[in-house]
Amino acid sequence: MDATYNINGNFKPAAKRSADMQGADFYPTPRWATFALIENERFEGDIWEPACGDGAMSDVLEETGNRVRSSDLYDRGFGQIGVDFLSAPGVARNIITNPPFNSAEGFVAAGLPKAEQKFALLLRLAFLEGANRANTIFHINPPSRVWVFSERITFYPKDAVQAGSGTTAYAWFVWDQAHQGHTELKWIKPGFKARYSGSDGRSAKLHGLSLLSSAPV
Repeated sequence: MDATYNINGNFKPAAKRSADMQGADFYPTPRWATFALIENERFEGDIWEPACGDGAMSDVLEETGNRVRSSDLYDRGFGQIGVDFLSAPGVARNIITNPPFNSAEGFVAAGLPKAEQKFALLLRLAFLEGANRANTIFHINPPSRVWVFSERITFYPKDAVQAGSGTTAYAWFVWDQAHQGHTELKWIKPGFKARYSGSDGRSAKLHGLSLLSSAPV
């Protein structure tokens, strides 16, 4: 593991993920980050998770009650393996994923024509920056909504001891075929991390706890 991941012998959460790599460089998505999406956005119809990893996000997406297809380029013991989303054929009503760090723009280009209703990507908030994206993605196909996390997401390598806090801001970027008008900027209210980290999301929802920043759209 890179020496920068250790400070005084302790694990330091990664500021830059290399989720496209195998082994210790694989960073699963925390459950609570996916719950924050599906409790703010309504998804109807099948869902494709094309970078499923070990199934962390797919397991949560199943709680929408929709059929979930899971695939990945690498074999991490879950889903259909050997599927390169950037070139794979096929469409789905909805596509939801946390793309590899260095393939975010490629996932946007590949995913927009494959999603019939909604396309949601978990990306660094800094993805909004950049002259190239301003002239291409955001000029031609801007997202319908950007859900900014009020709490920081910390990504850990698979099976690592979780301690510390991340320093990078993240957001859900959602492209919605039914949306008209300009991009909407929204905030995910704090509380999802405490509510779902290390717990069964189904049991929490049964208690009627709601932390939506607005009605699902």
